[in-house]
Amino acid sequence: MLQPRKVKYRKHQRGRMKGKAHSGNTVHFGDFGLQALEPAWITARQIESGRRAIVRHLKRGGKVWIRVFPDKPVCSRPPETRMGKGKGAVDHWVVPVKPGRILYEIGGIREGLAREALRLAAQKLPISAQVATKDALSK
Repeated sequence: MLQPRKVKYRKHQRGRMKGKAHSGNTVHFGDFGLQALEPAWITARQIESGRRAIVRHLKRGGKVWIRVFPDKPVCSRPPETRMGKGKGAVDHWVVPVKPGRILYEIGGIREGLAREALRLAAQKLPISAQVATKDALSK
């Protein structure tokens, strides 16, 4: 699973996901990308699941870039525990995603194969997403 080696603070506050993505909203590395249409927290497990779906469909062809990294810790308390006694331990890691953010990129393969691979990855995510191309976003 993806998670940071070291963080400055062990526990974060929840924060909010207001507005659209200002950075990471264009396809830079590959020819096709998967673009988020809704705000959400995406976990490290979901990112890895989408990556596996893409790689399996491509059958070792092309190149895949993951454009998001889960660096926000999510804390949770053990089940059936009374309230109080502080914040719980870090349970898993997430990345807050705003609408417009590119999650994955693919390059070096034909369009039909890329679209199908990204569609399979989008099914693994808790948000709706669309396939974006390099030339469509640069206009």
